[in-house]
Amino acid sequence: MSGFAMTDRNIRKILIAGGGTAGWMTAAALAKIFRERGCRIQLVESEEIGTVGVGEATIPQVQLYNRLLGLDEDDFLRRTRGTFKLGIQFVDWYRKGSSYTHAFGEVGRDMEAIPFYHYWLKEHLAGRAGAIGDYTLAALAAQQGKFMRSIDAGNSPLSNIVYAFHFDAALYARYLREFAEQRGVVRTEGRIRRTNLNPHNGFIESVALESGESIGADLFIDCTGFRGLLVGEALGVGYEDWRHWLPCDRAWAVPCESAGDPVPYTRSTARPAGWQWRIPLQHRTGNGHVYSSRFMDDGEARDMLLQNLDGAPLAEPKLLKFTTGKRRKFWHRNCVAIGLASGFMEPLESTSIHLVQSAIARLLTLFPNRHFDVEDIDEYNRQTHFEMDRIRDFLILHYCATERDDSEFWRYCRTMELPETLLQKIGQFRKNGRIVRVDGELFNELSWMEVMVGQGIIPQSYHPLVDVMPDEMLAARMAEIKSVIDRSVEAMPAHSEFIAKHCARPTEEG
Repeated sequence: MSGFAMTDRNIRKILIAGGGTAGWMTAAALAKIFRERGCRIQLVESEEIGTVGVGEATIPQVQLYNRLLGLDEDDFLRRTRGTFKLGIQFVDWYRKGSSYTHAFGEVGRDMEAIPFYHYWLKEHLAGRAGAIGDYTLAALAAQQGKFMRSIDAGNSPLSNIVYAFHFDAALYARYLREFAEQRGVVRTEGRIRRTNLNPHNGFIESVALESGESIGADLFIDCTGFRGLLVGEALGVGYEDWRHWLPCDRAWAVPCESAGDPVPYTRSTARPAGWQWRIPLQHRTGNGHVYSSRFMDDGEARDMLLQNLDGAPLAEPKLLKFTTGKRRKFWHRNCVAIGLASGFMEPLESTSIHLVQSAIARLLTLFPNRHFDVEDIDEYNRQTHFEMDRIRDFLILHYCATERDDSEFWRYCRTMELPETLLQKIGQFRKNGRIVRVDGELFNELSWMEVMVGQGIIPQSYHPLVDVMPDEMLAARMAEIKSVIDRSVEAMPAHSEFIAKHCARPTEEG
């Protein structure tokens, strides 16, 4: 046996309960790390149990996961019918008729160690600058349907193009399943009927399938979706409900025919009791209507989705019910919950797949032996609580910072009580434009700035060191930065042209 020497303490068997995106992302990563290192990995799933499959949009961090696996990006996109993503366009969120883009990557060009947006703020407040998106390569390229990967272009914005992907979640899970099984992961078809606990310490010893088969392991990973079969039902870990801050609790999802070439961005359009997503793939468009059942009934929500599709629906709409929130513990005893079993936040900022990815990375960093040291488990839970709380705040921002009062839903969102952490962030930005990124939280200063400005929160002032630069010099620099970005976008090929050249799906598959 190659790899690390096995001792009595090392984890020898991992059981992943549940497939789908979360299960197969976990299996593929573990297979890559533990291949030929003496640790067996088994995944149990049932074809009868459908997956949610709405996580078709990602954020740039997904590239770290793909690099860990050593995936060929073009092959991955061909196999999953994927497209590229430069950001998210938010329509009607601040007020009806408004639109802004939360774009990836750099905004303008920092000057004298001060973030560019502070200089923009000075010019904007004086009426001498347009929207912040006019100085953002990804926002402009998205609007114009342009895309390319970074090239070695020196000091040009084309040297640092930040992007993510849209892809078919079912095809992605199939792709990762193939990757994992080629590296030794054993898949077992079946439904879990019972979870057997050790009577002395409460650890999970095995799961019993409806077939009668019993499967034991040292470490159990719960990817059983909202149900949380192991962490919730068997181990009794409770759930913290966030619907008072994020009231949407249902979604209708449906694919439709493509209407023209796919655009390189996700679109989120606010509706009277929630919002609608639009995710362009190579072979179809993914759509969904996320809404609050307190403020809209299921039939009206379904009709609203079907009335706002770009093309003919390709299936019957599927209803998903969820409770926004998180587990009180994500790792308990010898069980780690990953994906929807650990909690759920609506896909407003495409964080679902990222949360799976970060959970896997955190587990690998704090990977246990069979003693399951409580200090490591506590640290895993601390980091996960922090990450989810900060993402929660970022999502709440979209709802609370609005002028919309045209429905009961939006009036509720405008006036609801906010978490102290979010109030502090908004208050500091409103005063002087400052944003402090705390302890490596997921969304950086630029993301917070783009959404706050897009949702109508304009600071009263800007960084005082901006005034050191003479006005004429600032105007000239701003004009030059905009000119460089405009020329860079002009040089980029069309998104559809780039896909056709590098990663188009096989034509014989239609």
